[in-house]
Amino acid sequence: MSDGSDNQNGTLDQGLKFIDPHIHMNARVTDDYERMAAAGVVAVIEPAFWLGQPRTSIGTFIDYYSTLVGWERFRAAQFGIRHYCAIGLNSKEANNEPLAEQVMEILPRFLTKEGVVAVGEIGYDDQSEAEDKYFRAQLELAKELEMLVMVHTPHRDKKQGTTRSMDVIEEHGLDPSRVVIDHNNEETVRETLDRGFWAAFTLYPRTKMGNERMVEIVRQYGSDRIIVDSSADWAMSDPLAVPKTGRLMLERGISREDVHKTCYQNALDAYGQSGAFNEEDWLNPAPIDQRILFEGNSVLRGQAPRVDEEKDNLVIE
Repeated sequence: MSDGSDNQNGTLDQGLKFIDPHIHMNARVTDDYERMAAAGVVAVIEPAFWLGQPRTSIGTFIDYYSTLVGWERFRAAQFGIRHYCAIGLNSKEANNEPLAEQVMEILPRFLTKEGVVAVGEIGYDDQSEAEDKYFRAQLELAKELEMLVMVHTPHRDKKQGTTRSMDVIEEHGLDPSRVVIDHNNEETVRETLDRGFWAAFTLYPRTKMGNERMVEIVRQYGSDRIIVDSSADWAMSDPLAVPKTGRLMLERGISREDVHKTCYQNALDAYGQSGAFNEEDWLNPAPIDQRILFEGNSVLRGQAPRVDEEKDNLVIE
């Protein structure tokens, strides 16, 4: 059976718009932005992520966070997509405690930057003592700054780790309606919803949650507080997972309203609570002008730049 991944580029005839609220565009090529825009993706949220190999100094974190709030916002806008991010110390990297201590010192500097919508993604990987320590510290930082939280639930011992994550969040007094629990599956979705959290699902080709399984979850649980995302990164993943899943939902008889909620509106409602994630930003964007540079750098490599006209200057005959 198909998982929906062969649906060309996920374009929908119904004119639906999509938000991918968990995608690691720093690890993707610029062509992905073009394909996503063509498929109806209008906005993305990029949470701070593990590099793939251990970072060795605080400077690497500073440069990485600076990229998320700077270059990626620019690069996405050059292709008509609004880019936001979440900033945090990834659970896997929390196990290097001397470096983690330094990261905690710089986090407030980046959490208050324009376009940052949450502390994230944070949580557990191996569920070690160090991970627990820095998960709790970042929850307290979120409380102090009155910020939303995006939680990474572990890929091993998923059910136990997800329950533990929510227990700790409640212990620290955070409102579940201001926390997105990500990487859910069939084992965790009921408890996540019953406890009042947002339940997000990351969809990967041939592993973890697939498109067809996501359709069945929406069929069983409905669309309230359920969010679809791709979590596309440097590994085998698909930046078109959200529009492809939306298309598959429609093909399998899920209503357009439920597709809209799970692939757009719920992400807007959840992260819109930050005050930094606003629909107006992408519904009325500035015209694209690829002649513009970012600190002297262009997204182009000799191609003719795309330059859109101001809407007010267009003459309709």
